[in-house]
Amino acid sequence: MNLTTIIGLFAATCTTASFIPQVVQILKTRNTKGISLIMYIIFTFGIFCWLIYGIMLGEAPIIVANALTFSLALTILIFKIKHG
Repeated sequence: MNLTTIIGLFAATCTTASFIPQVVQILKTRNTKGISLIMYIIFTFGIFCWLIYGIMLGEAPIIVANALTFSLALTILIFKIKHG
């Protein structure tokens, strides 16, 4: 594994992990009042596009980060729609 891939995976870990506290808070409280529905729709779609881009390039850091971030963002979006 080269240095570029290592840095990419580290960056992916940091940015993806940053969503975990928000998802945990929403799962516990069911409160999504402070979250913009339009922003999360656009954001989740953008992450999905990054995932497809990563798959097309075959780049593990992009694929892993965006697959995980997509699932976390989608969880938030679903709760926003259901409980918003």
